Amino acid sequence: MDHGIERRRERRLRYHWPVWFAEDFDGELTQGQMVDVSSGGAAFSCYSDCNVYTGQRLTARFSVPDISVDGVFEMAGFTRSGTVCRVEQTTADLRRVAVQFAQVLTFKPGEQAKSEEDEKSRLSLVTI
Repeated sequence: MDHGIERRRERRLRYHWPVWFAEDFDGELTQGQMVDVSSGGAAFSCYSDCNVYTGQRLTARFSVPDISVDGVFEMAGFTRSGTVCRVEQTTADLRRVAVQFAQVLTFKPGEQAKSEEDEKSRLSLVTI
């Protein structure tokens, strides 16, 4: 299947780890699960009953594996605000939400590995 021209400027890191988000971070937080992240944005899944819409401002708290060359990793924690740029219904119960961050991350998570095989090998260390 042809997915068209790749427009991403940076490879994304695909992993499954909890993400907490809200429109007002002082209020009730909603839990989702990270799908992928780059320095400029993230995609995560959440239940369909979450009131998330395109153009909405959200703040999210999440951790990203920071993997060294020798395979040792730490989880780098971030809190980022951003704008919802896409919401897709993936199943009857789940939505995928894409958010563009207002402030980029301090590193490029998807470009830590030399290849996709290297990335899969390194991420097998942090999968829960």
